[in-house]
Amino acid sequence: MEQTLDEFNRTKGKVVDDFKTIVNDAEALLQATAQVSGKSFAAERAKFTEKLQYAKTRLAEAEQRVFEKAKQAAAATDHYVHDNPWTAVGVAAAVGMLIGFLAARR
Repeated sequence: MEQTLDEFNRTKGKVVDDFKTIVNDAEALLQATAQVSGKSFAAERAKFTEKLQYAKTRLAEAEQRVFEKAKQAAAATDHYVHDNPWTAVGVAAAVGMLIGFLAARR
């Protein structure tokens, strides 16, 4: 269970990092095109800036929600393991045996 949570956190972190990179690249593009003139370009640039700000806000909100959900899942798992230690040991042993069996077959 802990390994799955760790994998989830790594994947979540990678996705968040990728989105942050996209947002940073978009901001750099906006700064690079700041000197380009033209009414239609300026209007499109303003729309893009607005959409970029919206995306940054949504990303921050999503990151916070995912963090809270992961924290709740970890707390629930911890609570369950403390309330049912032998069940948790049994499940961990069964999963370990299954993984060992599958690894030995290869």
